[in-house]
Amino acid sequence: MRRRLLLAWYLLCMVPLIALAAPGRDPFNYFFNDTFGNFADELQTARHEGKQGVLLFFEQADCPFCHYMEQNVLNQPEVQAYYRRHFLSFPVDILGDVAITDFHGRQTTEQEFAKVNRVRATPVFAFYDLKGKQIFRYTGSTSGVTEFMLMGRYVVDGTYRKMPFVRYKREHLQ
Repeated sequence: MRRRLLLAWYLLCMVPLIALAAPGRDPFNYFFNDTFGNFADELQTARHEGKQGVLLFFEQADCPFCHYMEQNVLNQPEVQAYYRRHFLSFPVDILGDVAITDFHGRQTTEQEFAKVNRVRATPVFAFYDLKGKQIFRYTGSTSGVTEFMLMGRYVVDGTYRKMPFVRYKREHLQ
């Protein structure tokens, strides 16, 4: 009897929390920015809008880790708001044959661009400064929203210049 009461109490407490948990919003509408694939122009836009830089999400269609990030992290409103405030963000299909212009104005394809950037495994989050120089790169999925938000702050605050992300993470996730 006592067990049933505890279970009932637990369920009554958890139901409101579950109801408050947002299912998330489509990252392709709320996290990523629209682009015509000209990253040189996107740098100018980022400068004009006062952004910190550009974030590229290197992905591929059947990548379970990419899917995890899209369905559990990039779809969260707090993540979308923070990253939209500080970066222009774009997906890049590492197997794609879509024509793009790189940060230096060279014509290429998504696939060739990924090769030049040495992207083999996905996902890869590559942060670029306003001159088109890669300043930080993270390969793989994060453990969740907290770690991904921490990564954004690591870049925005400029801590990437002072210490590795592993150390920063250890100091901030204790």
